[in-house]
Amino acid sequence: MTTGVALPAHHPIDTLVELAREAEAAGLRSARFGQTSSYDSPALAAIVGREVPGPQAGTAAVPVFGRHPLPLAGQAQTAQAATGDRYHRGLALGTERLTEAGFGIPHERPIRRLREFLTVLRQVVETGGAGFHGEPLTAVTPLPTSVPGAEPPVPLLVAAMGPQALRVSGELADGTLPLLAGPRALAGHLVPAVITAAEAAGRPAPRVVTFVPAVVTARVEEVRRAATTTPLLLRALPVLPACHRAVRGVAGRRSGGRRRRGDRRGRGAPLPRRRGDRSGVHRHRPRERKGPAPRLDAARCAGGVLSGPAAHDLIITGERWRPARAGVGGSGRR
Repeated sequence: MTTGVALPAHHPIDTLVELAREAEAAGLRSARFGQTSSYDSPALAAIVGREVPGPQAGTAAVPVFGRHPLPLAGQAQTAQAATGDRYHRGLALGTERLTEAGFGIPHERPIRRLREFLTVLRQVVETGGAGFHGEPLTAVTPLPTSVPGAEPPVPLLVAAMGPQALRVSGELADGTLPLLAGPRALAGHLVPAVITAAEAAGRPAPRVVTFVPAVVTARVEEVRRAATTTPLLLRALPVLPACHRAVRGVAGRRSGGRRRRGDRRGRGAPLPRRRGDRSGVHRHRPRERKGPAPRLDAARCAGGVLSGPAAHDLIITGERWRPARAGVGGSGRR
């Protein structure tokens, strides 16, 4: 298992290059960049990867809605050539809120779009061209699309959490990018699903790149108490429905598979809400652990879960930590 870092893309490029150099000096094997409304993450990964020639550089993850696979294939191959075979392309379904409110297009048939998107991307990066006529997508290349130096083909990974997305990822991608998934969700659902799909499709064992939050600080107990009482990461779940369902599904399976009112799959009842809270998440706590939060050795934890045929990476997210009312501040560099 390798360990890397997700660098926050709100710094100047020169600062991100220096952070990547610090990560390499600390022994981290990869630097990944999320796609935001500001930086273009493939270009950022190409720049940082060329300036810092050791670690892998990747994106995690570019939504497939609002984009076409042909220009994304060109981006990926350019980054692969610039980094000398160290670029990984991450894709995501995106969310209905981002797609419809932000792009003004309907968030329809996301699994079909993902399947066709991956089919075209794989054709281009492996054969240098595409001739695909699907339902939401058509991709035909009248001229060769190969980029000198973009070899071997760019690895394609998907931020998949739901069963259908995991199946498509196992069949057509090179791995998956689980976000906010604990050991029980990884071992009981995510990793077996993508491995089974890859084996059924006759593909190599997929890479599992697990993203976990971490804080580097000298005030260990203070930050641990703040993490226990201020679950900031759960605020992201209303706009990340697949993560929400994966976390809730673990709780439902732990109950012994009993069906609950309002949920035909027996994967847990709807989350309770506080008055005035529309997210349905505010009072939710993942039920993987009870009692005070234990010391987390993330590398040992993930290493125990992700055993088996899949190659795996542990990515430490570098978001800023600003717990409310806890009096604890700082960033991933502290």
